[in-house]
Amino acid sequence: MPDAAIAVRTVPSLWHPLRNPMFRRLLLADLASDVGTFMQSVGAAWLMVSLGAPTSTIALTQTASTLPFFLLALPAGAIGDIVDRRKLVLVTESWMVAVAVLLAAFTITGRMTPWLLLALTFALAAGDALEAPSWRAILPEVVTREDLASASALSGLEFNVARAIGPALAGGIIVWMGVGAAFALNVVSFFGVIVVVWRWRRTGRHRTTPAESLGGATVAAIRYVNNSPVVRGLMVRAGVTSFFVSGLLSLLPALARDVSGSAGGFGVLLGCFGGGAVLGALMLQPARARWSSETVASAGVVVLGATIALASAVHGVPALAGLMIVGGASWIVFISLLNALVQHLAPDWVRARVLAVFMLTFQGGFAVGSAVWGVAAERAGVPRALLWAGLGTLLSLAARGLARLPDATGDVSPWNHWRMPSVLGDLRLDEHAGPVLVTIEYVIDPAHRRAFVHAVHEYGKVRRRDGASQWGVFRDIERPDVYLETFQVSSWAEHLRQHDRVTRADQELEERLHRAIRGEPTVRHLVYPGPE
Repeated sequence: MPDAAIAVRTVPSLWHPLRNPMFRRLLLADLASDVGTFMQSVGAAWLMVSLGAPTSTIALTQTASTLPFFLLALPAGAIGDIVDRRKLVLVTESWMVAVAVLLAAFTITGRMTPWLLLALTFALAAGDALEAPSWRAILPEVVTREDLASASALSGLEFNVARAIGPALAGGIIVWMGVGAAFALNVVSFFGVIVVVWRWRRTGRHRTTPAESLGGATVAAIRYVNNSPVVRGLMVRAGVTSFFVSGLLSLLPALARDVSGSAGGFGVLLGCFGGGAVLGALMLQPARARWSSETVASAGVVVLGATIALASAVHGVPALAGLMIVGGASWIVFISLLNALVQHLAPDWVRARVLAVFMLTFQGGFAVGSAVWGVAAERAGVPRALLWAGLGTLLSLAARGLARLPDATGDVSPWNHWRMPSVLGDLRLDEHAGPVLVTIEYVIDPAHRRAFVHAVHEYGKVRRRDGASQWGVFRDIERPDVYLETFQVSSWAEHLRQHDRVTRADQELEERLHRAIRGEPTVRHLVYPGPE
């Protein structure tokens, strides 16, 4: 097997990335920020309950927190790939500080209403949604590729430590000082990230191709995911599963109200979910070393579905807390595994955008699901809605038939080995020239015709993935051993980017193609001249 194939499960020590000072600082700053975020989430959910809002409106708090990721994911990912990610993070952090100040001020002065709370929660989540793809895409710039899997796992561990600490801390603060104090502490939590990112100086590779526009970058993201079957499968699994799992987290405030009647009880339950997630993150690495990715992920979904269904029949805080620990562990096993696979499958040029699409499907499933389960709970009751959500989670395993998880990913580092064409005569090409038609003539070995046809059709997906708007292959009826591959690219600049987007993971496919042909293929580039 070529060394381009990298097993996702074979990673260095979980703690090795902590030797990197910048990664340590980012991790600690993010921990403080995430603790503040969970405090804000608990405060918003409990404040909504305290304001006497109906169950459907309480569930909309979860929708307001996740809907911006659905609406803004694609433009956020495109922006993250075409601008300085460091500056984008600083701008979005400043926006979130401003919104958090308003949230605290309106609450402390007693002027908060349910709909104002939803609006400010949405605005705060919008800043997070714009930042999130860039924040996740920063990770490969800070650590080495060998440490990327461990760094991703530590980031997931950090998030769930915050999930365990933040809600419990928020519950105590709300009981002692009120919701406004929890919101005020969230304001302070942003400054660690701002200081660390402000002092960071990027050392990423310089751009060698023309910059993309926002619209072009967004189209490229959709095209990439659509022509990457494994990546597309991960999106389907994340979206379907999160739709059903959202029933647990969106209805947890109402469930806590029924079983405990206090913000402290809600904080404990959410903290138990986060504590379970920490345990799940620690168990994930040994599990991946022993079983396949699909087995580990499916087991997590089965346990999570059973947990949600059982929560519908539990009426005491201790038993429900135990279920939350199990649910948190099984959820993080599933979603962390998918996130690690996405990180490995996406090359640098489109990483923020692919992560954005992943977040779009994941958070979109949560946003839609939260609204659906809120309405279901209002009409049929919280226990019945949770039972349906648990059964739906179990049924989501049917998606395995369409999208099984891989155990290995290819090396997605750049492999720009294509010969650039010589521009002769008086032809002057700028980046907007086009469309560009590229033709490749192959003379095949008749004994390998079937292998060639199969390989060239696979290569068609690579051409489309990396920039081709149209693709085709044709057989010469006068010379049966000659095949002509053609593809069209929107502009000369996009064709230059296409050269830069080929990865080392494509090498094996290209070698299969060349084993079926005689000699070197003949490549021609034709540019639409336009009216003179």
